[in-house]
Amino acid sequence: MKQSILSHFCAAAVAVGMVACGPNLKTEADEAMNNLIQELNAVGLSVAVVKNNKIVYTGAFGFKNIEEETQIGVNDIFRIASISKSFTATAIMQLHEQGKFGLDDDVSPALGLPMRNPNYPDVPITYRMLLTHTSSLNDSRGYFTFDVINPEKNSEYMHAYNQYGPGTQYQYCNLGYNLLGGLVEFHSGARFDLYIQKHITDPLGLNAHFNVDALDWAQFVTLYGFTNGEFVASPDAYRSRAADLDGHVLAKTTSIFSPTGGMKTTPQDLAKHMLVQINQGTWNGVQILTPQSVAAMQTPYEFPDGNMGEYGFAITTSTRLIEGETMKGHTGSAYGLYSAMFFEPEKKFGFVMMTNGYEAKRGENGFMTIQSDVINALYNIFIKK
Repeated sequence: MKQSILSHFCAAAVAVGMVACGPNLKTEADEAMNNLIQELNAVGLSVAVVKNNKIVYTGAFGFKNIEEETQIGVNDIFRIASISKSFTATAIMQLHEQGKFGLDDDVSPALGLPMRNPNYPDVPITYRMLLTHTSSLNDSRGYFTFDVINPEKNSEYMHAYNQYGPGTQYQYCNLGYNLLGGLVEFHSGARFDLYIQKHITDPLGLNAHFNVDALDWAQFVTLYGFTNGEFVASPDAYRSRAADLDGHVLAKTTSIFSPTGGMKTTPQDLAKHMLVQINQGTWNGVQILTPQSVAAMQTPYEFPDGNMGEYGFAITTSTRLIEGETMKGHTGSAYGLYSAMFFEPEKKFGFVMMTNGYEAKRGENGFMTIQSDVINALYNIFIKK
């Protein structure tokens, strides 16, 4: 399959963009992206570039579906994986702005669970801890049901907690963000996917949803894992949850929507969500967050010993992605997809990229090579010049 993909790229790659920087930059970017999918052995790639607060370039290249030999278009939809956390954190901050809770409040009453690390029973686990991955929770028992931390339903619940105290160390935790989705439901009284639609995606005019059945299935880009030299389709990436909705209980079974990783959208629509962060909570005349909430999301967590981490509220800070630039954003990986959303809020530029499968390798800077190479190529073409 690998040789088959490479042999088709020159004929199959497409680039359709709305460009505000002139045809020469568009041509250069198209060529660079086509070269990268060949060099990195990627199935397909879709990107968006923001410069001076505008989406100046979008491009789609390679295969949407290998078996059907269909090509990706700029309006096609990817599951974006962990970048989804930025939508969940945005919803939490909206509800915080309404005075529903304090960031340092105990989450136990809202979840109806005794959220306590058994090694530190007197230390409450807070909204801030869940947002910053410092709750001491881990994913060792899974994160698709809240029962893994419920002492009444799981006699081994203690294994979902680490040995260190809440708030003292960082460990990335998908369970924590699914719990935050449950907290969105508790405080809003609305189903998680519908809250996000009403308060974030619809106001911004995004073609985006946590519920696959609310989107056009014809637009979904097939995701492929790379196993034993072959690209293998991952149908579970877009599995319908329709059968689960009738039994959904607010703040209890929220994981069916995967607040930690289940958003589906296009790069250009994700770029509009990114523009909210670039512009202190408001984009295109629509206020989603206050500047104070945006600042909180983008500020790395300060540990009790005074050391600063890199992760804020679903926004990390990195100086390793682009040399000489301090970038903020998030990556995603699931089912063969690799995605990235990174921006420089002061200089008003940013990038979104999504690939539906590639021969995965991690670079020395900690990012997957396709995330780093694509973003740096677009930076050199549209920003550095």
